[in-house]
Amino acid sequence: MAITSAICTVFKKHLLEAVHDFRLAGGDTFKIALYTSSATMDATTTAYSATNECPSTGTYVAGGLAVTRIDPTTSGSTGYTDFADLTWPLSTITARGCMLYNTTPTHTYTNPAIFVADFGADKISSGGDFTIVFPTADATNAIIRLV
Repeated sequence: MAITSAICTVFKKHLLEAVHDFRLAGGDTFKIALYTSSATMDATTTAYSATNECPSTGTYVAGGLAVTRIDPTTSGSTGYTDFADLTWPLSTITARGCMLYNTTPTHTYTNPAIFVADFGADKISSGGDFTIVFPTADATNAIIRLV
């Protein structure tokens, strides 16, 4: 079993169907869910699943936590969007990766996947903060970029 970091293929199709609204004002609600090393996720992942999700402990609950969007913008010929760093305080978590998904898509899809990320190794918090740090929101580093 493995997690392979990727923008989900279904997300690319959904962009063409106008399923996702990343605008800060009035946009959709996106969540990050954390997964154990037993999870299998990659570009073929289509939607949120509780299978092999980290157990609920401390402030982590099944389904994960809503992210704060950064308004989509452009620089040169690149369009991009990103998210504010995310923290589960006072939690005991062992996670190998995560999934970003949309809980309020425009069409009749249920919790469609955006991307999955492998942390490279188990990341652990023991009664402390578990934080996901997103890259700089710019045309070179933002987590979602259309080049």
